[in-house]
Amino acid sequence: MEKKLYGSDIIIDSLKKHKIDMVFGIPGAKIDRLFQGLDGKDSDDAPKLIVTRHEQNAVFMAQAYGRLTGKTGVAIATSGPGVGNLTTGLMTANAEGDPVLAIGGQVQRKDLYRATHQRTPSKRLMAPITHFSAEIQDPNNISETMSNAIEATQESRKGAAFISLPQDIDDAVVTETPLPYYAKPKMGPADSDDIAELAKLIKSSKLPVILVGQRVGDKHTTKALRNLLSNYSFPVVETYQAAGVISRELEERTYFGRIGLFRNQVGDQLLAKSDLVITVGYDPIEYEPRNWNKDAKLRIVNLDTVPAQIDNNFTPIMQLVGNIATSLKQLDEELNGFEYPANEIDLLKKFKHELDLDKEETDESNGKLNHPLAIVRALQKNVDDNTTVALDVGSHYIWMARHFRSYQPHHLLISNGMQTLGVGLPWAITSALLNPEKKAVAVVGDGGFMFSSVELSTAVQHHLNIVIVVWNDGGHYDMVRFQEEMKYQDSAGVNFGQVDLVKFAESFGATGLRVDDPSNLEETMKRAFSVEGPVVVDVPVDYSHNHELAKSLIDTQLG
Repeated sequence: MEKKLYGSDIIIDSLKKHKIDMVFGIPGAKIDRLFQGLDGKDSDDAPKLIVTRHEQNAVFMAQAYGRLTGKTGVAIATSGPGVGNLTTGLMTANAEGDPVLAIGGQVQRKDLYRATHQRTPSKRLMAPITHFSAEIQDPNNISETMSNAIEATQESRKGAAFISLPQDIDDAVVTETPLPYYAKPKMGPADSDDIAELAKLIKSSKLPVILVGQRVGDKHTTKALRNLLSNYSFPVVETYQAAGVISRELEERTYFGRIGLFRNQVGDQLLAKSDLVITVGYDPIEYEPRNWNKDAKLRIVNLDTVPAQIDNNFTPIMQLVGNIATSLKQLDEELNGFEYPANEIDLLKKFKHELDLDKEETDESNGKLNHPLAIVRALQKNVDDNTTVALDVGSHYIWMARHFRSYQPHHLLISNGMQTLGVGLPWAITSALLNPEKKAVAVVGDGGFMFSSVELSTAVQHHLNIVIVVWNDGGHYDMVRFQEEMKYQDSAGVNFGQVDLVKFAESFGATGLRVDDPSNLEETMKRAFSVEGPVVVDVPVDYSHNHELAKSLIDTQLG
């Protein structure tokens, strides 16, 4: 007798056909059959199920899965509040170009328009913050809806999708054969005449500069960019989400820093001097054009997978839309014989010297508190180029984004589209799940850590090798505090109180360490990286230097 296929089976079939091997979520009555299947009761080759402690964190983990693997990350929750808790994660993934599909349970179709327990118009709720939002009304449409949703997450501008799954659809017998896997259509390079014209513009420019953004992080595009830079040594400025696209070998010749918050970085100054800025895979949400092109006078060429969003400070003279990697390869060929203008070499040396001064800034401690630069340097000593470091949002991420060097794409994970608190630990958990043989690092503030610290239980459950470095300023939302002080000379609503982080970690079954004195910082950090399993390191931090981050301000975008 042929085995019956239920709605949940078709969901799992679609996940397997798209090679999605891990999903994250929390079960509930409206979607329990799907969890039965994911738990291996009906399929021994179903994606691995990671049960989280909060649905928001499930989406954060799925977001990291999407960013790190390129495949679609999947988060699953039950109806009502379960679906509601998905929204912040979906909004973050969609803004930051990470492919994520959320599947939310729903009441039975007959109850959709009644005042029924846990009924909510989830399709409408998710529509403004996703590329695709649908509610399945026929069990025989599950396969096609899943295919279209996953395809939507993988568009030229990747992002989020949502499927509402009524309980009776999840439980229904499906009579149609599930769809096969359809390969994603491939995009060719930009128009060859335009690429040739760009090469001419570069050759006639005095100071061409490349600004790389989040859509350069996949391996093919990064390789093509690195090949181009090996041949021609353009100065490159990274956005925060493009961190690591410049390799260690290319750093000295081509790396001129990152931009993404305060408009006072070497990268900002270099862009302002350029007579031709080539944006590659850049998304305005990473660092708005009004910040780096304040006077709207820069000549810009946009090379991307999608057309630019035009605004008063971003009006490219050319747009080259197509596969970025193949476009860069063709540009490499068109530039044959090009040498970077020699008369600007001294200026580039000046900018490079200013960037390198960051390494020499003092990191003297203040009593029992650690200077932010000392923490950055201690971290840098304990990681290698293949270590994934996930940043949360807060004052610490400003210091890390500016000073911490990374040499592989998607190994320094930053939320700069939404600046969402709480991402650091869930992102590091996903990295550790994907690469259990390697250490993963979460760098968090004490405020951001408390947003998602419940997932320490998840890390302990799966015996993950994670080092969680908490920059502890004594229970304040410091990124808000110091910016309020810049505006009003005072702060309000930023004190949430202290937590004993060592006892907190130990109560979950993790290791807790504390830097009791700045002289023990490096020793304690080294010990943390030698311990098996999750480790929480409490590092008291001196944030009195934060105002220095905003000195010589050209302009600001305050988060």
